[in-house]
Amino acid sequence: MIASMHRVQAIFFKELMQLKRDKMTFGMVIMIPLVQLILFGYAINTNIRHIPVAVVDNSQTTLSRVLIQTVSATQVVKFTEQFTELRNAQKAMERTEVRAILIIPKDVSQRLARSPSIGFSLPASSNEETSRPLAQWVVDGSDTMIASAIKSLRNMPLVELLRQPANRSTPTFEVTLFYNPEQRTAVNIVPGLLGIILTMTMIMFTSAAIVRESEQGNMEMLITTPIKPLELMLGKIIPYIFIGLIQVAIILGLGHWVFNVPINGGLLSLFGVTILFIAASLTLGLVISTIATNQLQAMQMTVFVLLPSILLSGFMFPYEGMPETAQLIAELLPATHFMRLIRGVVLKDVAFTDMSYDVYWLVIFTLVGLIVASMRFKKNLD
Repeated sequence: MIASMHRVQAIFFKELMQLKRDKMTFGMVIMIPLVQLILFGYAINTNIRHIPVAVVDNSQTTLSRVLIQTVSATQVVKFTEQFTELRNAQKAMERTEVRAILIIPKDVSQRLARSPSIGFSLPASSNEETSRPLAQWVVDGSDTMIASAIKSLRNMPLVELLRQPANRSTPTFEVTLFYNPEQRTAVNIVPGLLGIILTMTMIMFTSAAIVRESEQGNMEMLITTPIKPLELMLGKIIPYIFIGLIQVAIILGLGHWVFNVPINGGLLSLFGVTILFIAASLTLGLVISTIATNQLQAMQMTVFVLLPSILLSGFMFPYEGMPETAQLIAELLPATHFMRLIRGVVLKDVAFTDMSYDVYWLVIFTLVGLIVASMRFKKNLD
């Protein structure tokens, strides 16, 4: 028993020394729980505030301006855009520049006066027929949490600024949900899940591409060939593009048939945004592969990228509910841009060319990733 314990002790110290020499693994042991703690404790916020919204003020009166100020005071929404025409505001909502539109009608003053709780001398039956909500919210319902937050303003009391009694029988705002009027979670989750699965599989496939060649002894053969680093990088990622497209077909197909998720966008737009994201994820995996020294390190770095992609991209928690620092980090992740693109194409039938910011970002990320991976790859055994 004493001899066996000595052997166990020897292996124990050997593993500690090996872990000490493997700085990458030791760093992941510290960084993964630290990153998760920071993300969940600081960046993740289900109490959504300052949702970017637009206003179409058809009244242009003091009352309409006071109404806007009163809504802003709730801090649930933040008016970032003002439009004179509804169709321009709807295009901004399609591009996810704003998440809702407040439409104030021309007769907002008359609507307020006709409210049965104001105490005018009109008969009760007449008041019930003519009373209408003061304004209307048109909401991007593709994100159920944001839709619920804005729906909470439906019966918002207007006691102080508008001298409106709190027992107003008619809702203050009419709320209309676009893209997901039933607020079904599957409509929001399935397109987002596509981004997470592609992130995990595409990065995982290519993150071990270079180190696997070294571990299997194939690097010697590659060194003797005239292939250039950029050609090797391209050859590594092209086969996995077809695998990614197969995954897209499976997820969206089953999502449509099993969960009745609508696919409103055209196949060309869907193909375009998917190819861009697959290419960006594959090049990120190649960069990881040139940094890692073995396949274990490659898997660890893949997990390190996957966790923020799940938590910060808008898949689980609304992007608008995060602090600015977390939003800046999220903007560096390809998954964040793909979430906007795929939900815009699948749910809103937006042409991917109308979301040029996210498209350009993925293109630039792919090109930079290929260049970095090619520069880091050396055709030698060191």
